[in-house]
Amino acid sequence: MLRTLGAALAAALALTGLAASAGADRSPATTTMTLASVATPTPTPTFACPPALPVTGQVTGATTTSVTLTYWMVLSPPCGYDPPLLISLFASREDATAWRDPVAEAVTGPERSGTVTIGGLAPGTEYWFRFGDTKGTRDPYVIGGPARTLSLCSATATIDSRWGGGFVATVTVRNGGTEPVPGWLVSWRWAGDERIQSVWGGVAEGSGQDVVVRNASWNGTLAPGASTTFGLLVASSATPATITPVCGR
Repeated sequence: MLRTLGAALAAALALTGLAASAGADRSPATTTMTLASVATPTPTPTFACPPALPVTGQVTGATTTSVTLTYWMVLSPPCGYDPPLLISLFASREDATAWRDPVAEAVTGPERSGTVTIGGLAPGTEYWFRFGDTKGTRDPYVIGGPARTLSLCSATATIDSRWGGGFVATVTVRNGGTEPVPGWLVSWRWAGDERIQSVWGGVAEGSGQDVVVRNASWNGTLAPGASTTFGLLVASSATPATITPVCGR
């Protein structure tokens, strides 16, 4: 009898387990989610370039036929440049503003700051410079200048005689360089009501307060160390203390 009771009990337990298994199969699956399990998207960084100069420079030297510029690259890409830079020279500020007709160009070295000398220029001449890179990108900010080459000649003036209504002056033009001067131009600005009445040894081209005198046909070429003069008869209510001419080309 005990054997029969044990068999019945085992059979009952087996049926209970099958029923529980079948019930588990019929129950819907449930998933528990937490805030920690949801990934937060990472925003893509947006580069905001500051309104700063990515490159700048200044004139640090000059000869009669060259100018030397020192440059600094302030920012790296995407807001600035990587070396080398392309430096362009222009004959006027208007040409530089429009990136029109560069008269000379030079490429910098691999350094982010340094100096560049641009040669083949005219003596006593002003130039304006701009920066870009060798891939065609142009800096929109800097228009530098004027960068002026040295003159081949120098000029000094003396007042020879004066009276109540005017004076006579002599201007000496000298070649202090090592190359011949093919032609000269002397200029200055009057401070008062001076008016040139006549010129000898030169050709006056200026008007008003701005005086420009070019060489005559026979005294334009000056060998190294040579000099020439021209004279002025000037009408004026007062004789200036000095005249400060600048010799160029």
